[in-house]
Amino acid sequence: MGGDVIATALLPGPSVPLPPFAAAGPFDPGPFDAGPFDAGPFGPSAPGGGAALCAAAFVVVALALARPAGPGRPAAVRARSPSLRLLVAIALGLTAVVVPSRLVPLVVLAGAGAGVLVLRSRRADARAAQVRAGRVLEVCEQLASELAAGLPPGRALVAAAGSWTELDPVLTAHRLGGSVPDALRVLARRPGAGDLRLLAAAWQVAHRSGAGLADALDGVAVSLRERQGLRRVVLSELSSARATARLMVALPVLTLLMGSGIGGDPVGFLLGQPAGWVCLAGGLALGLAGLAWIEALAGAVERRVT
Repeated sequence: MGGDVIATALLPGPSVPLPPFAAAGPFDPGPFDAGPFDAGPFGPSAPGGGAALCAAAFVVVALALARPAGPGRPAAVRARSPSLRLLVAIALGLTAVVVPSRLVPLVVLAGAGAGVLVLRSRRADARAAQVRAGRVLEVCEQLASELAAGLPPGRALVAAAGSWTELDPVLTAHRLGGSVPDALRVLARRPGAGDLRLLAAAWQVAHRSGAGLADALDGVAVSLRERQGLRRVVLSELSSARATARLMVALPVLTLLMGSGIGGDPVGFLLGQPAGWVCLAGGLALGLAGLAWIEALAGAVERRVT
């Protein structure tokens, strides 16, 4: 009985019509197949989409770079500098949108170059401030030694101004009968010259109390030497963090070289495809933002010991 059932099941019988979805042949997703993925008007492959995302990357870099300047800069410069940098970055971003697509990589690289110039300018300003701080210590030591040798304050200022020309306004104020401490405080507003406030305070106290100016300036010089030593330690510790940040930014360049060495064309992708433009702009934006962040943190620490 069981064998008859099996034989009957194996014998050809009347054909049974297949369902519509089975008769369609190979797999056909039907109306749900929308074709290649399309991210819409904001996708990298859309017309102007890559340029729009590049513009957004420029704005990100601008927000990272447009931080307030240090406290040693004039208030007008602090108020004008961030907004000016932001306007420049937005202008570059709009340029990336309206220029022909083949020029978008050039605009991206130009924006990255502008960011590098801003960072280099900040580092140059920081180094100039460090040099000025060293000159303040030298001037204080020179004034203390000249006064200890018996020279009057006017002659000591002439000798100090001869070695550091930025003291000329202070020398002029002394010759015209003005306030030397006030002139020193005005000069102390320059980046790196904040220690002149101690010199001004010592000069003012000695002038009002009749105490020896040489002893007061010698005490200020000792204090400044200690602070200068602390600055050197802090700067040496920060240099390793800055070097690490620069190394991390340079690593993608090594990756491009490795990709080209194994037969790929990463440079062609970055410069010739809308998706590559977005990757290029995003990578440069993140790299510059990281460098700006490290410089901001280091600058905050430097200002604490200045």
